[in-house]
Amino acid sequence: MTDRIRTLLGKQEAVIEIHGGTKREDRCKAQELFRNDPETRVLVATDAAGEGVNLQNANLMVNYDLPWNPNRLEQRFGRIHRIGQKQICHLWNLLAGETAEGHVFQTLFNKLEIERKALGGRVYDILGKVFQGVSLKDVLVEAIRYGDDPEVLARQDEKVSGALDTSNLQKLIDNDALCEQIFSEKQLFQVKEEMDKAEARKLQPYFIRAFFQKAFAQLGGDLKPREPGRFEISHVPGIIRERDRVLSGRNRANRNPVVLKYERICFEKKEIDLRNKPKASLIHPGHPLMQSLVDLILEQSRNHLKQGAVLLDPNDAGETPRMMFLIDQAVKDGNDDDGKRTLSRRIQFVEITPDGKATFAGWGPHLDYEALDEHQQLLVQELLQQPWLTQNLEQLALNYASTQLVPEHYSEIKELREHLVEKTLAAVHERLAKEIGYWEDRYIKLKEDMEAGKQPRMQPENARRTMDELVARLKQRTKELNAMRHVVSATPIIVGGALIIPAGFLAKQQGKPAPPVDVLARLRVEQLAMQAVLLAEEALGHTVTDVSADKVGWDITSRPGRQCLPDGRMVLPLERHIEVKGRQKDGSIITVSRNEILYGLNQKEKFILALVLVDGDTTEGPFYIHQPFSKEPEDFAASVNLELDELLSRAVAPHECPLILPEIN
Repeated sequence: MTDRIRTLLGKQEAVIEIHGGTKREDRCKAQELFRNDPETRVLVATDAAGEGVNLQNANLMVNYDLPWNPNRLEQRFGRIHRIGQKQICHLWNLLAGETAEGHVFQTLFNKLEIERKALGGRVYDILGKVFQGVSLKDVLVEAIRYGDDPEVLARQDEKVSGALDTSNLQKLIDNDALCEQIFSEKQLFQVKEEMDKAEARKLQPYFIRAFFQKAFAQLGGDLKPREPGRFEISHVPGIIRERDRVLSGRNRANRNPVVLKYERICFEKKEIDLRNKPKASLIHPGHPLMQSLVDLILEQSRNHLKQGAVLLDPNDAGETPRMMFLIDQAVKDGNDDDGKRTLSRRIQFVEITPDGKATFAGWGPHLDYEALDEHQQLLVQELLQQPWLTQNLEQLALNYASTQLVPEHYSEIKELREHLVEKTLAAVHERLAKEIGYWEDRYIKLKEDMEAGKQPRMQPENARRTMDELVARLKQRTKELNAMRHVVSATPIIVGGALIIPAGFLAKQQGKPAPPVDVLARLRVEQLAMQAVLLAEEALGHTVTDVSADKVGWDITSRPGRQCLPDGRMVLPLERHIEVKGRQKDGSIITVSRNEILYGLNQKEKFILALVLVDGDTTEGPFYIHQPFSKEPEDFAASVNLELDELLSRAVAPHECPLILPEIN
């Protein structure tokens, strides 16, 4: 069949296949080519690709041969009709015309189409459970044997229609609902707070893209812009593909390989699918292309990381320098003998002051620090010789990480793992216990038939053997799943460090006894501005949290209460992530750093820039600008100056800034 399709298409490279004889690495490569190579347009597969294959880039499927088990039909269609699919999926089933078997299938598909429209296209989500009380296989066998009898055909139609009754299907859909629990507002806030913490910890799209573009170019790659936010890679350098091969050998999990070219890649989920454009591969920290890139850059830069750096904290008016360490810590699968299977990995930041006090520095403090210029480097030369820097600071940092950061990381992953195991165990027991019960009943009935002198089509021992195999499988799966509960914390490792110089220290080195007036005044203005925004949000009835010390990328998190829609439904608006900028009333410029702009772009509709004008002890405002930034600054720009009057012309009062509602289906 593959050769015939190639002949029809006129391209030898247009068709790729997966079958039972395809090796695992070749299967992964076939999937990756089909998803990313514009010349590979057709995938021909047996049931070997019926499960565990994600092909949302395709939306057309043809069943050349039809399985008698509806589970198989559901699994096949589920390769393209799944989460992430943006297009309407079309399925063609080839039938043998004017046959009894074809008649049964045609009745089935006609009824499926009717119910699909009635239930909003969800029939295929539960197709495998429809025929639990009616064996489709038995119906087809009966059709083949007695298909000439009109009464038999009528009885078959009735069985199929009964199995696909609307009320029966709706009941199955309701039973498959993921969650029927109704969260209280307090519980919902707790969940959202955890999601915010995770969002602050993760590398966000604009930062990932900035790294990828520079690293890929450094290794000889060429990233060509295409549609906004999307790129084409016509050739992946051999050094990257070879590193992917090495990493694939270390990782025994099912890992898609890096391919020679990518028709489209992107860094945000919304850019994956565009109308009438090729589907894009989402580049994220777990993508094989990114993993290979990171591994190569780390290999080249490891000595520089260990050597350390000297950075300036322009927002610290104090005079006390501190050491910052980057600590790599992982939680791993405790059942992996080689200790290579990592479940979660984090880079955490710990700072040490000259008196030996260790503190958590936040999830991305380095993003707000700057490199010193040549003159500033001369001012800190004497500091580099101070005795406290030669003490065992690395051990202090590791001790703090081991007692404070590692247990929190371990507990979080352990809890997630436990939840996954419990959920999977319940599903496995439900499915296998039902199968075991079926074969146990079948064995008893067959045995009774034998004792009554009948000759059944299946020997009782075959049914018993199947039942025993399922029991053994249930025990093995239960053992494997319970073993998944065992997770261990890897020893934290220091991968880099930097000496952090406060702006106040540099001022003192210039011969001034205290930080310059503008630094102290700026600090006071910012404090007054923060207080003004906190009071404004509280006046709106929002739950407000000052997160400026957590270095999450904004200063204030404000959570509005539930809102009532016109149809009576209650929804919870998106949080407000507010970056506060206070300025003297006679000022004309607002300076925002490159990282502040990137944070704003990453947060999108959640982000608000709040301006507060300060005159002595009084404040004017705050003035809110929703989504203030439309594009990222140039790579060479550390900060951008914005006209205050222009910003104020776009601003509104806090109560006039619209609450953003989540998408409601």
